[in-house]
Amino acid sequence: MEEFIIEGGYSLHGEVTPSGNKNAALPLLAACLLTAEPVVLHNVPQIRDVLAMRKLIESLGAQVEELDSNTWRITTTKLTASHLDPDLCRRIRASILIAGPVLARAGGLRLPPPGGDVIGRRRLDTHILALRALGAKITYDRVFDIQADGLHGADILLDEASVTATENAVMAAVLAKGETQIRNAASEPHVQELCRFLNIMGAKIEGIGSNTLYISGVTSLKGGEFTIGPDLLEVVSYIGAAVVTRGEIRIRNAGVEHLEMVGQVFHRLGVKWLIDGNDLIVPSEQELVIASDLDGAVPEIKTNVWPAFPTDLISIAITVATQAVGSVLFHDWMFSGRMYFTDKLVGMGARIILCDPYRVLIQGRTQLYSEKLESPDIRAGMALVLAALAAKGTSKIRNISQIERGYERVDEKLRLLGAKIERASE
Repeated sequence: MEEFIIEGGYSLHGEVTPSGNKNAALPLLAACLLTAEPVVLHNVPQIRDVLAMRKLIESLGAQVEELDSNTWRITTTKLTASHLDPDLCRRIRASILIAGPVLARAGGLRLPPPGGDVIGRRRLDTHILALRALGAKITYDRVFDIQADGLHGADILLDEASVTATENAVMAAVLAKGETQIRNAASEPHVQELCRFLNIMGAKIEGIGSNTLYISGVTSLKGGEFTIGPDLLEVVSYIGAAVVTRGEIRIRNAGVEHLEMVGQVFHRLGVKWLIDGNDLIVPSEQELVIASDLDGAVPEIKTNVWPAFPTDLISIAITVATQAVGSVLFHDWMFSGRMYFTDKLVGMGARIILCDPYRVLIQGRTQLYSEKLESPDIRAGMALVLAALAAKGTSKIRNISQIERGYERVDEKLRLLGAKIERASE
């Protein structure tokens, strides 16, 4: 196993370009199974979760050719299997995204339960209910057996605005007979990218970017070419790294049109940035004073579905808040295990009260000190990298494979910005 060794206390300076959006790349790769024609995807991030998804679609008959390190041509002339490797499925949560396209094109599959980050219960009911509405018959006995004798359009009201359930329903519905309406649909940028990609392939999807999608089924999809947008979670992670080290960086092609709500939340922590075209500039002069509510009460930062503040960014925001003056309550009602990583920040000197599994109270600013750490999941792992960059002394972070499931060449990019970070074998 490998670990990061990080000497803290060095300000970041320079430019960085984020990789392609992991949460877009995964459903886009699954969607390639919907057509027999070649698909070319640009800006594919070379990260562990994406490589695991590649192995999954290859196991079903897809041929993947690397035109360059971040450009792939995927051709699935025919699906050659309908059973998935349980070990592969356990590696990533996104293995569930295979269900919609394989069901639509081949009429059925056996799908082992997906894996992913251990951040609390992550229900699959919304996927099952949506696919059943489209005509699928689904049973479960340690493996999902999903079959359909032809899919048909339906009026679907999702019981929660699940991103992956929305994506699964859309991928199944584009080849279903008739009209489909998906209400309470997720509308995150990566959901929008999937819908635009499917339309390039010949699907008929309207309402993209809203919470109601209208889909007219077609008999087949063609090939196409698509460029994956920047990973907003990576963009915000580098914003946080610059802020906690009192650095100044420019983030190229930052997808600034999607950062309005994130900007509001970080502004409450005293963080500001500048926009230059599609670049984002984090200046070195940051106030880092937490803004109280209008009545002087402790402010609450709460996650919610898009376009509200996303759950995947709360770990980064918590680390930033430890370096801001004042008190703030963070509330993530979505996942019961998201906040448990904060005990590692407490061990580094942060003043944090874990109120319950969903809420933590931060009292800043505090000096952080080096520690031996272990990455529990992708986002918490990156939050610990930020804490180590801000800390006095040299920290070690184990289990970095978790971080590298979502961040491409993170140590290399940080070194180019001036961070003292090295990779070593344990």
